[in-house]
Amino acid sequence: MIEILATNIVSPLGLTTEENYRAVRAGRSALEPLCDWRGIPNKFTASIFNKEQVRAIKVEGFTHFESSVIRSIQEALLHCDIDVTSPRTALILSTTKANVDALDPKSEEYGEYLSPGATAKKIAAHFGMVSEPIVVCNACISGVTAQILANRLLSAGTYDVAIVCGADSVTPFVVSGFLSFKTLSPMECKPFDIERLGLNLGDGAATIIFGKGNSASNRWQIVDGQLSNDAYHTSTPSPVGEGTVEALKRVLDRVDVEDIGVICVHGTATMFNDQMESKAIERSGLSDIPLSALKGYYGHTLGASGVLETILAMRALDDGVVLPVRGFSEIGVSGRVNISNQEVACNKKSLLKIISGFGSCNGVLLYAKGAQNRTSNSNTCEVVCTDSIHITPESVEVNGESIATTSTGAALLKELYKRYIGDYTKFYKMDALSRLAILASSILLQRESEADRSKTHDIILFNNSSSIIADLNHLKTISDSDNFYPSPSIFLHTLPNIATGEIAIHNSFKGETSLYILNEKCEEVMNTIATVSLLASSNEKLITGWVDCCDDDTFDAEIKILTKK
Repeated sequence: MIEILATNIVSPLGLTTEENYRAVRAGRSALEPLCDWRGIPNKFTASIFNKEQVRAIKVEGFTHFESSVIRSIQEALLHCDIDVTSPRTALILSTTKANVDALDPKSEEYGEYLSPGATAKKIAAHFGMVSEPIVVCNACISGVTAQILANRLLSAGTYDVAIVCGADSVTPFVVSGFLSFKTLSPMECKPFDIERLGLNLGDGAATIIFGKGNSASNRWQIVDGQLSNDAYHTSTPSPVGEGTVEALKRVLDRVDVEDIGVICVHGTATMFNDQMESKAIERSGLSDIPLSALKGYYGHTLGASGVLETILAMRALDDGVVLPVRGFSEIGVSGRVNISNQEVACNKKSLLKIISGFGSCNGVLLYAKGAQNRTSNSNTCEVVCTDSIHITPESVEVNGESIATTSTGAALLKELYKRYIGDYTKFYKMDALSRLAILASSILLQRESEADRSKTHDIILFNNSSSIIADLNHLKTISDSDNFYPSPSIFLHTLPNIATGEIAIHNSFKGETSLYILNEKCEEVMNTIATVSLLASSNEKLITGWVDCCDDDTFDAEIKILTKK
């Protein structure tokens, strides 16, 4: 059984879990209207650290983002006794854009940019950690994905302790991207309300430290976690919550619905997300369970949200309550849900966290306190590699044998597209990372039998550069406030997990899709994550490996198909 040893939240509402919890119970919100903020010409509402908080959080030699992570982890470590220097202690950082402010010439932190993997390595070194840190970059569901990964790694015996920290910062980069989608509300958000206008963004870092427990423990424990893809659209969820319903179906096999005290929803207050969640909840037979939606206090904290919101939902159940949904007044979704802007009494000790994100990905986590946890049977089947491909700017190898080509660099990808795909015009609208991922996976899948190809494949990719090409292209569209034209299609691809979503959509695969960033290509870490993930899956096949692009002519794809035997 994997249990929670300690938590911490660093946000504009406080620098500890208790400070944040008391602020929310008191009805306080950190959201505030902003106008002409850091060169953004539009009015929007967000939750950001004030100058005093920034100074209080600051750790010398580290950026604001890094400092917020360090402060959150430091506080959590005060509440448990673990050896952070042990090779059996893992650091899993959940974030969407990490130190992206360092790429912006108008930012005070402009300068040497560290990739998310290098950032995590720097933070790990600060604590004296020796294990290779893992960055989860899975859009809005990153925080839930990170907890599911921690559960898998600890359950498999790979580590004894996992420090999961979710963090992101409100930056012009992120604000302008959401503005391009016209999803930002100029006023405080209203989750599930008939007058909701969109989401708010928020600063935050939240930490959960996981360790191994036992049946006699009275701590919160992970019962199960599932990830599923809609295979519908990279920026719009399935209207009926296909992926969320599928993940819920698998999780609900592990619990009596009557025992669930609250559903901690994503609740972004956007038109499509709230509607989708309401339908998924109704279709899953969960309409009577109270909802917890916390964006009205914090805004959307991106990579932190799946961690921060879970901590507060658990803390509230410890006190026998479900927190009120701030901003909600009148129901504005068609699915039947149990939602209130008043505090609700609850004496149950199980909760569901559901979340969705760009790339068509969805996540569900089930937690219980104490002995309500039910352990799953271990999966002892063998995992084998059935096919592999390696694409570099100069060559292509399939199962170690060279494929004759006439082009190099970006032209090589076009040559491969015409030879192996040819009729998927969306290919030319993708960024280089997604094109590379689609090509490598398509060539491998064409080698499978029709029966194997029709089976759902999970997709787990790794890289180092994140989405650096799209990041720099997005910055060009917002660099001049007099010529401010952020593109939704460019911004979308600043989330590297879009590459996994593109593969899922192209092949109608509705399994898990996840993207992890490492400081360097580490076969041991990649193989471990891939293996524990496939063994935890209900599917038989996994597309996995390294897919990295530094620029249009510099790339490396080395992926394989793993199969359960």
